[in-house]
Amino acid sequence: MDWTLPYGSRRQPVLADNVVTTSQPLAARAGASMFDRGGNAVDAAIAAAAALTAVEPVMNGLGGDAQVLLWDGREVVALNGTGRSPAAWTPERFAGCESMPNEGWESVVVPGAVAVWADLSERYGKLPLDVVLAPAIHYAREGVPISPAIARQWRIHAPRLKDQPGFAQAFLPGGRMPEAGERFRFPELAESLERIAATRGRDFYEGEIAGRLVADARRHGAALTAQDLADHRSRWVRPQSVDYRGLQVHEMPPPSQGLAVQMALGILRHFDLGPSQEAALRAHLQIEAMKIAFADIYGHVADPAMMRMDPAQLLAPAYLAERARGINPRRAGRYEACDIPRHSTVYLAAADRGGMVVSFIQSNFQGFGSGVVVPGTGVSLHNRASGFSLRPGHPNQVGGAKQPFHTIIPGLLLRDGAPWGAVGVVGANMQPQGQVQVISALEDLGLNPQAALDMPRWRIDDDGQGVRVEAAFPADVEAGLRERGHPVTRTPAGSMEFGGGQCLVRVGESYAAGSDPRRDGVPVGV
Repeated sequence: MDWTLPYGSRRQPVLADNVVTTSQPLAARAGASMFDRGGNAVDAAIAAAAALTAVEPVMNGLGGDAQVLLWDGREVVALNGTGRSPAAWTPERFAGCESMPNEGWESVVVPGAVAVWADLSERYGKLPLDVVLAPAIHYAREGVPISPAIARQWRIHAPRLKDQPGFAQAFLPGGRMPEAGERFRFPELAESLERIAATRGRDFYEGEIAGRLVADARRHGAALTAQDLADHRSRWVRPQSVDYRGLQVHEMPPPSQGLAVQMALGILRHFDLGPSQEAALRAHLQIEAMKIAFADIYGHVADPAMMRMDPAQLLAPAYLAERARGINPRRAGRYEACDIPRHSTVYLAAADRGGMVVSFIQSNFQGFGSGVVVPGTGVSLHNRASGFSLRPGHPNQVGGAKQPFHTIIPGLLLRDGAPWGAVGVVGANMQPQGQVQVISALEDLGLNPQAALDMPRWRIDDDGQGVRVEAAFPADVEAGLRERGHPVTRTPAGSMEFGGGQCLVRVGESYAAGSDPRRDGVPVGV
């Protein structure tokens, strides 16, 4: 592994026997404190995830979803925490809409994050849930100072959501957005977290919190019922795996977009992307592979019960080889593109000296999700229903009790059958693009996790053809992409369009962890 830091952040990777890395330092500290109390990586991950609802509320909340990949000491297991639409929904409910609603109660499906915390804790945690949630409860009740990065996110999203039910009361204290350095308190969130800890999550789905959610839905003409909430269960599912030059890359199955990472890597293993390769050609091949993967997953991926094909068909070696042969190394290609959703998500990774590795992602989808905050609960609801399609006959067409196409994808890496690393990059369709770039940097270039996260990124535009690059992206690589026919736009410094990632890898008997300089995060080791 190359320990140099060739890019701009100059952050050092953190090496420790137990480590947790998140997008916010206070959440990372909350997770690491579980190690001090005798907890394991699962306890650390849940503590960090819960804390993030208090310290980074733009990106996630109690009303969001979560997905987890975990090495439990014997195998990789996957926990799907994505909720279903209200059972009463039909396509006719959205007749006349040009697209699925992006805000308000009509963009809400059943949230799954709280059930994930409880189920993960029950099966794998060592500490009681009230101990694990204690840091989050403290942060919510006592408040935390808002960082400049989070204040900026607040300014981007709050103006369009200020009139959504409950939003202003929760997120515009005193009638305005908090400034950087100001303390934000959310006592209603603290109270709900205490109920969740006392009932191992069931209050959210069948108790007082659930009752308040249903009452607010009824007030606003929404279809969510008490039965919709009571019926929700997390699902232990079989993760998907693809080999990339000896790395076994594990991702969540549909309805998540993990297939996009695996398809792109399965195509790229047919090309040399090592240090001796021209950097512009390396970027071009990655972009083309990603475009192909997007074209396929947006056409086929949906609730597994509605898919018309076996997802394994998209990972068949012969099919990926055929797709690879269709890439012209000298020219950008055009592939069928579909509409690409937008984003707001947090990712964290944790590992312990016992060998347990957790890759955990949690999301309210767009910034502040639907904008709906249920009075008296601190529950800010996601807008995952916007992931449905309105196209008649599409496997992802909106309907009742269905999971929408889902963007959140934790990644887990094995080498020779043993856990080697965890990686995730937030940002809707930036998630698979970011993962592909980070995994390639780790495996093809031998970079350490911090350098792999520091590396300047590209991003495919929402039209599926244009490419945006970061301000620090090398000018010669940009020129090489233009020569191959890519329409390239260079973004201003400080752009938040390129995601924020966390990464840890095994080094001997310990771990090395990095945190993306595009966010506030930091790894904490014990």
